[in-house]
Amino acid sequence: MTSREDETLARAAVAALTGQLSLVPKPGMPDPRDLAARVTRRDHRGLRWSAKALAPGLAAMAAAARRSGEATPRLRAELGAIGRCAEHAVGLAGGGHRGALWTLGLLVSAAALDPRARGAEVTRTAGRIAAHPDRNAPRRPSRGSTVSATYGAPGARGEARAGFPHVRRALTALSGARSAGAGEAEARLDALLTVMSTLQDTELLHTAGPLGLRHVQAGARGVLEAGGTATEAGRTALSALDADLHARAWSPRGSAGLLAGALFVDALPIRTPGRAR
Repeated sequence: MTSREDETLARAAVAALTGQLSLVPKPGMPDPRDLAARVTRRDHRGLRWSAKALAPGLAAMAAAARRSGEATPRLRAELGAIGRCAEHAVGLAGGGHRGALWTLGLLVSAAALDPRARGAEVTRTAGRIAAHPDRNAPRRPSRGSTVSATYGAPGARGEARAGFPHVRRALTALSGARSAGAGEAEARLDALLTVMSTLQDTELLHTAGPLGLRHVQAGARGVLEAGGTATEAGRTALSALDADLHARAWSPRGSAGLLAGALFVDALPIRTPGRAR
């Protein structure tokens, strides 16, 4: 049974995901501009709708972690089973968010294990959970694991087992941009570009190959080197990168899921409604 604390963590994770979805422009990815384009209208709206279907599964993961009290192989197996059920529920609601579910599920569980943890403490705990193999996982290889093996990329599992280094990079970028006076939307876009600039995104490797991945990474670095999205030069570079990626049909969605994880960790501590402060 989930508690109010578990459900509050789950709602915060969904809010982080929908906050990421609301950013404009996200280079090569669905964003609110799609609502004005009839051909892609369902894409962004469907992603926002299906994000809400993550909440019960994320709350169940938090409850499992809270009951366990430590990052054990048994907890890892339980989280895997819950995650597969949640993925099915999201599929019925319209699909998407597989990478975000993996990232947010581990981070929500880590936050439930240690409610006092913040920032890198949360990502390290998530890494300890992910370090255990999921003994009940399907034996057939996923597309991501196949791409990881082909190109030697860490992939989602490697990112998690390393304690989500790109979530930590995004947190640092958020803090730096805010300190420099950027608005919240610009700070979040700069954090997304920071992740894109170095992440070996298996989705991009699948669709664009190593040369395409390097092209995207260089484009993201170019926006940041132009001053970031809070500057005119940076916004111009971002617009050009966005147009380029849409024209090529290259979508760095792995970076978006990691940004959602960073936004969740950044929001901690999450206060439970009705509780004394």
